[in-house]
Parts: sequence; structure tokens; C-alpha cells
Amino acid sequence: MYFSRIILQEDAQKAPDFWHVFRDSYSLHQSIWRLFADLADRKRDFIYRLDQEGKRPLIYTVSDRKPDTSLGLWHIETKEYEPRIRTDMLLAFMLRVNPVRTKRDEKGKQHRHDVVMEAKTRLKEQSIKQNERNPLASLVQEEGCNWLMARAEKHGFALNPIQIRADSYQQHRFFKRKGSRPIQFSTLDFNGILTVIDPELFIETLYKGIGPAKVFGCGMMMVKRV
Repeated sequence: MYFSRIILQEDAQKAPDFWHVFRDSYSLHQSIWRLFADLADRKRDFIYRLDQEGKRPLIYTVSDRKPDTSLGLWHIETKEYEPRIRTDMLLAFMLRVNPVRTKRDEKGKQHRHDVVMEAKTRLKEQSIKQNERNPLASLVQEEGCNWLMARAEKHGFALNPIQIRADSYQQHRFFKRKGSRPIQFSTLDFNGILTVIDPELFIETLYKGIGPAKVFGCGMMMVKRV
């Protein structure tokens, strides 16, 4: 596996493809995919996180293959990624997720429900007055932590809720092309401390990520020793 740090080159605006890449948010995500698209039918074999350094997009990836360095817009630093993990290791982590639960309707069809919006809907249905409801930040913290803690064990780690911060809840809306149906999803960021309980499962988590919407930069966990 490989870990890469990818940042937009300072003179990228001079490149012919610059405005095509940055015409909208969806195009930027497509450009990240092109770093690994050596075959037309290639399935995704990487996870990534999109941040910013100053005004420049900054991308971190974990991948089976090295990214393509010939595309011109990006400065790419890549190294082999072989985490050395042991049981009871304490790690600081950063994680961006799409916080949804899957439920079936009366016809058995699966639907994904955003946990934060679901909590807001419950409060409305309980006829709780607006000024008596928990603020959004409290809902994000509570529902986000519950979501992550419910998934921790099967991903090889344990959490103490007082050592987790959930924030930066956002809703995203993209269009593949003009007139198409929108792509909509939400994201939530976590920072905190975790304890490794199953090194093999946890390494798989570092390689494969957590939760849905990985195509849009969700699920990649970044860790460092405490």
C-alpha cells in the first residue's frame, strides 16, 4: 500500500486543464479519480481525504498503486504505507465520514438516513419548541459519537466518548452535468483518541476506510501515536 500527499502546484493556473478541474466541486473529485485511472474500467482501489493548505487543495490518499505523476497540476509525495500496529496502542485520529444509517421501508427497500437530520426530525415530531431544542453542535456531537462508537469494534478499535470531538457537519450537493439529478450527501469530522483492540482489523480499516461515500473523500482515517 501507498500513502500520498498531493497538493496543487503553485503555478497550476498556467496548465490547460486547470479551469476544467476547478469549474465545480464535482470536477475536483473527478480529477482525484484521474490520478488513479490507468484503465477505463478500473475499480476504485484507493481512499482519500480532501483538505486545504492555504487556498490550495490538499489531498491525502491510501492506495494499492502509486498515483499518476504525469498529469501536471499536482505535486505528489508518495511513500510505502505499512502501519505497525499493536493491541492497546493509543492513537490520535482524524476522520471524515458520511454519517448515515441504513434502514428498510415497509417494502423491504433499503434507505440511508443522515443521523443528524434524523435527530432534528425526531425533535420536531416531539413538538419540542425551537428554543428548547439542543443546539446543532450538541446534536452533531451526540449523534456523531453514537454513530462512530457503534462501528468501532468491527473496525478494530475502542473509543471513550469524552475523548472524541465531532464537528464540521456539512451538507453537499453536486451535479454531474447540467440538468442531471443532484448528488447529495453529508459529512462530519472527528478528532480524538482511540485504542487499538484488533491490529489486523484496524490495519484493514486504515487501508479501506469507514462508512459510505468514499468516492467523495469520506472514510479515510489518519492516525499518529499519542
